Amino acid sequence: MKFKLLCCNKEYMRKIIGLALFVFALSNINAQQIIDKVVAVIGDKAILKSEIEQQKLQATQQGVKVDDNTGCLIMEEMMFQSLLLHQAEIDSIEVTEEMVTAELEQRIQYFASQMPGGVADLEKFYDKSIEEIKEEFFTQIEDRMKTQQMQEEITAEVTVSPKDVRNFFNSFPSDSIPFINSKISVAQITIEPEVTTEEKQVIKKKLEGIREQIIKGELTFAVAAEYKSEDPGSKAKKGDFGWVTRGDFVPEFDAVAFRIPIGEVSQVFESPFGYHILIINERRGEQYTGAHILLQFKVSDTQMSKSKSTLDDIAKQINSGEITWEEAVLKYSDDDNSKGSRGIIYNQSTGSMYWDMKEIDPQLFKGVDDLKEGEISIPIYYETMNGNAYRIVKLMKRTEPHKANLNDDYQMIQNFALSKKKAEETENWVNKKLNDIYIRIDSDYQQCDFTYNWIQKQ
Repeated sequence: MKFKLLCCNKEYMRKIIGLALFVFALSNINAQQIIDKVVAVIGDKAILKSEIEQQKLQATQQGVKVDDNTGCLIMEEMMFQSLLLHQAEIDSIEVTEEMVTAELEQRIQYFASQMPGGVADLEKFYDKSIEEIKEEFFTQIEDRMKTQQMQEEITAEVTVSPKDVRNFFNSFPSDSIPFINSKISVAQITIEPEVTTEEKQVIKKKLEGIREQIIKGELTFAVAAEYKSEDPGSKAKKGDFGWVTRGDFVPEFDAVAFRIPIGEVSQVFESPFGYHILIINERRGEQYTGAHILLQFKVSDTQMSKSKSTLDDIAKQINSGEITWEEAVLKYSDDDNSKGSRGIIYNQSTGSMYWDMKEIDPQLFKGVDDLKEGEISIPIYYETMNGNAYRIVKLMKRTEPHKANLNDDYQMIQNFALSKKKAEETENWVNKKLNDIYIRIDSDYQQCDFTYNWIQKQ
């Protein structure tokens, strides 16, 4: 079916093209070793052979299977992006400097996190400062964001009606309808144990002792961070968290980072994650880089036991009819993310309330596997961003393994139908625009089986 081919090609290529930033610099092929030439021109946008070869290499390094057709797939996606950018410039689509800068920050932090020395290694690799790197790639990111906005505008008004969804589903032969694993919908009530003032003071004094050793020269900040810090993200880097922008961390952290003198160890301060000491190496406007040591709040066994007992009591109240599940969620649950939705835990990757049994957390799986619909689990231990907690879970619904159908899987089928309709709208838009734009494709790519009519419109 053409729909399948169209979707797969685009998804396959966006795994590759989505890695565009720094693709040349981070590749271990020297572009100058490739005999280069222009292999396509879309309007005033040229595509080079070296760009395609670099993308093929990047795909290989990312574990994507590369075959004889890969060059054609990459070529078409790059032509598609060039066409979108060409139209975005005609339509005067703009993205603000703040939007581009924010995207740059995110990407630079990602690539810096892949290097042992973080931002310092990234600057060393380029032999440029972070600001110079940003300046170099600003236009590339700006163009990428324009093409994304252009594509969103093309399909902005595309919707599917219930009739469209039915027709889409009925268009598949019965032997092509996918088999759906068992799925569950679950809701939770969480109790996060409180850390007492006395327990906080123990942690604070311990960190004050570490700080005193650093100040006296008995211990370096780097060694203390490596062996004492409880922040898994920076511990292995001796406390170094790289370059960050105001707002990346919690306000309590930013407040100290912009107040203390460069190179001095801060006093112990508190954040929602625990107690910190911090040293700032450099500040540039709204950005700073440095290192920190975190000691997390420790919840006592007594408080954990108390939370577990509270959840036992809540479950008894619900099961006896003294209070409804919904009332208990609002009254007792500490999880603000699920509190407003009856405690339902949504699958962030799909936006659905249903989870494939193979996708859910092993601890949660163990807690709900033996439940019947409507039953509530015993208190289940789990780890949160802020520490340890307990929760009780209610199994809202469980579907049996089955062939996809409109009653049980409407949302999934609706999403596929919408994707298909957007793909068709995009295809129509592209083929229409090809009549109004100059196109030249090198003979090496004339035999490619493109989705769009690039060859015919030359």
